[in-house]
Amino acid sequence: MTTDSRHGWRVVPNLARGLQLTDIDQLWIADITYVHLAEEFAYLAIVLDAYSRKVIGWAMATHLKAELAIAALDQSIAVRRPPPGSVIHHSDRGVQYACAEHAARLAAHRIQPSMSRIGNPCDNAKAERIMRTLKDEEVDGRAYCDIIDAKKSIGEFVERVYNRHRLHSALDYLSPDEYEAGLTRLRQDPPAAMQNLENCP
Repeated sequence: MTTDSRHGWRVVPNLARGLQLTDIDQLWIADITYVHLAEEFAYLAIVLDAYSRKVIGWAMATHLKAELAIAALDQSIAVRRPPPGSVIHHSDRGVQYACAEHAARLAAHRIQPSMSRIGNPCDNAKAERIMRTLKDEEVDGRAYCDIIDAKKSIGEFVERVYNRHRLHSALDYLSPDEYEAGLTRLRQDPPAAMQNLENCP
């Protein structure tokens, strides 16, 4: 079990429910799953941009301490550099996300915390979906010798397969990287970008 919500830390309201997204870096979704190694378990923490479905931060360790979730969050912040107050960070109610260390990191970057309602897996459905994709397409049936082997293989899947090449119906059958590249072109030259869209078959 990767989620332990039996703790005394503050649980915050769900700010993601019903949120209408219009761009990247408005809502980040975080989750943790386990991975079988030859002689132990490893744990994978991810942060996903809810608009583009891109994994923007991830970390692996053989423990479930708060530093695992914080490492994935730190990577996301370093990669995206969101303006203060612009992002909501949504997660389950696990102790890794509710604890003082994680809350302090969010507060330091003025990122708003949000947590799923109790017993409602639909609140974090996008994170659950990527974890299922990861398990189905990379993890299941693989025999990772150790954490180093798992990090290498899973990292390549996340960066080279999922972000660059995996198509999503919600993204007009583009990969997350392609979808975000289109958003960048649209911001830089809106008329040309719209014309290119109109010329698409």
